[in-house]
Formats: sequence, structure tokens, C-alpha cells
Amino acid sequence: GKTCPRLEGPVVGSTQPVDDLHRRDYAPDAPAPLDAVRVLDLSRLVAGNALTHVLADFGAEVIKVERPGHGDDLRNWRVEGISAFWKVYARNKKSITLNPRSPKGRALLLRLVESAQVLVENFLPGTLEKWGLGPDVLLLQNPALVIVRISGWGQTGPEREQPGFGSLVEARTGFAAMNGFPDRPPVLPPLALADMVAGLYGGMATLTALREVEVRGGQGQVIDLPLFDPMLAILGPQAAEYQLTGQVPARAGSRSATTAPRNTYRTKDGRYVALSASMQSMAERLFKTIGRKDLITDRRFLTNADRVRNNDILDPIVAEFMARHDQSELLEIFQAAGVTVGAVHDTAGMIADDMVREREVMLRFPDEEMGELPMHNVAAHLSNTPGQIRRPAPELGQHNIEIFGTLGLDPGEIAALVKEDVI
Repeated sequence: GKTCPRLEGPVVGSTQPVDDLHRRDYAPDAPAPLDAVRVLDLSRLVAGNALTHVLADFGAEVIKVERPGHGDDLRNWRVEGISAFWKVYARNKKSITLNPRSPKGRALLLRLVESAQVLVENFLPGTLEKWGLGPDVLLLQNPALVIVRISGWGQTGPEREQPGFGSLVEARTGFAAMNGFPDRPPVLPPLALADMVAGLYGGMATLTALREVEVRGGQGQVIDLPLFDPMLAILGPQAAEYQLTGQVPARAGSRSATTAPRNTYRTKDGRYVALSASMQSMAERLFKTIGRKDLITDRRFLTNADRVRNNDILDPIVAEFMARHDQSELLEIFQAAGVTVGAVHDTAGMIADDMVREREVMLRFPDEEMGELPMHNVAAHLSNTPGQIRRPAPELGQHNIEIFGTLGLDPGEIAALVKEDVI
């Protein structure tokens, strides 16, 4: 296979290429805290995969239930003919093919539900009901089942049946309107932000519902997980501040409407640093470090509120200091002074960062197409029951014989169902 290309770019404190990230082999037999949890993942694209990705990293047996001959649409998000999205977000999972629209496929899914703890889906609300697989049917089959229903706008309300991609949610919640610069149009994020946020909220909700079943002896239940609600939640007190002021904040670029100074600044060598001086002591330390101790007693900058009010005056003062020094020099100056300034990395710089390498935040794994696949490690570090990367993302239907075999189907019966387009 191809070797993973060496990425280059402006970095700080390291010249380690991607090839020098720590290499790991998959650990298929590693024990994990969610070993006994079986998840049937009928979702497509990002939100459901982000949710089950977290569960899979901590040992849940996540079975991707995919459309025969097509699979999860995430497989089709390709760069240079390769779906890195699929490789990363389907790691630790298994894949079967199944058509739940067909009577035989529906019957097989119901049999799988009997041994599952969680089912995740993101069809338009009402779709499972049309197939005879609504929550009432699923919970009759398995009363302890946790059913996660992902949608754009929720399972209730006037727009429940409208499709809702993350970009629409990011726009409608107010995020895009507050993101970007005041003299330019609203900016959508360059990643599937609403989907990923919903996936993380959904993972927490799923574990909460599982605890109700396993610890409290409760029943299974339905989790209504729109993309809209979690995205709105992370925006914080926007509505409360609007009520207080009656004003919609203008887009501020990398500045903040609540603390100052805070921005990204161009350095002498054409790179950038980020600064956040959100505490009074940090702002005072910054002023001393840039040789402007006088600003500490300047009435315009005495308090955080004063600094925010007069940021158009303050920010250029900070920017002028930054522009007189190279990025590496600035980092040394501010690190020695204990001021919260950091390098602005691109992807190449992030990969080559010494901290990323030494803490093994990114690792390399063997990959048939790429030679080696760099991807993020398990994000949360549990001291006693850590997550593990146990297997690569599966090929479509790779685990048909294994999973359907647990239902008593032999290879001949499985082959016959493939011909019938049931699996």
C-alpha cells in the first residue's frame, strides 16, 4: 500500500512529521468498560456515527446496520478516492447489511433487537413506524432497549418531517450569524459541528438511559435527539444577554464580546498566535510583558468591562507588539511570563506538535489503502478503564456471517438472503 505522506507546514518547537507519530497495532482483545453493551447503529453520516464512535472506543459492540450494496453514506465522503471520515468514525465497529424495509429484513432486525441494549437511527421521523419498526414494536421485542432517534428538528413539532442537515441547524440556531467578521457574511463552520455536538450529547444521554436500566432496574426508553437542541445549548447565554441588552451582538471575528483582549495576531514572520487574557490578573501580566505597565492604571482598561468597551483602542496596541516579533520568540516571551498565548497551528503544525506526539493524542495504525492511518486517540483518558482502538473500520457487510450466525443462520442461508437483497 501507499505510505502515509509527510505533511509539512509552519510549526513551533518541533519538526516531527506525521510519520513520526507513535505507531500502534490494533488491540482486538483489549478489555473495556462497555464490553457487554451491544449497539445496533442504523444511522448514516455524522451524528449517529459520532455517538456510536464514542461508545465503541470504550468497548461497546457497535454493529453498523447498512443498506445492501450501498452502505453508510459516510463511506462516500472521499479525498483522493479514500474515505478518511469512514476510517476514523467507523473504527472499532462491525458491519452487516440488512434491508429493514423487506419483511425478512424486518424479522431479522427484530431478532437482533432481542440481544441489543441500544438502537440508534436517524431516519426522518415516522420512517421506522412506516416499516412496522416503531418504538412500540421495538420495546415490545426488548423492554430494556434504549432507542436513540436523531433528526434535524426533533420527533415532535411542526417541522418534524422536514430534513435537517447540520448546516441548516448551524444557521437557524444563530451560530452562523455570530460567527465571522462584522464586514463579511455569516460563516458556517468548516466541519460537521452540529452533528458532532449532537453525537456527544447523545452519547451522554445514552449512557444515562443505560444506567437507568442496569442500576435502577428501569425500563428502556426513547431518546429524542435533534441536531438543533444541542447546538443551541452550546451557544450559552445568548438569549439571556439579548433580553438584558435588547441588542444582537455583531460578529466580532476572533475577538470576544465578554472578555478583552482576546484575538489572533499576525507575527513578524507571517504566522499567528492566539491570546486570551480573560482574567484580571492575566490582563495585567500581559501589559507588563509587552512593556506597557501603564495600561494597568489606564482608566480605559482598568476592568474587563472597560477593556471590552475600549477594545478598538486596546487591540491594536497588543497587535503592534505581536507584529514586532517572530512566532517562536513570542511563545518564549509569554511562556516565561506565564501569559496565555499559543501558536495558531494548521493541520500539519498540529500533527508535528511535541505535545501531540508525547501525549499520543494522535497515533498511526496500519491501513491497507494508506499504508498507515493517522487518527486521534481515545479523547477521554480513564485511569482504570481506558478506551482502546481495537479494530479498523469494517468493509461493507464484513461481519454478516459472524452476526447473523448468532441467530442460527448458516453460510448457505446467509448467501440466499444476499441474493434476495435482504442482506
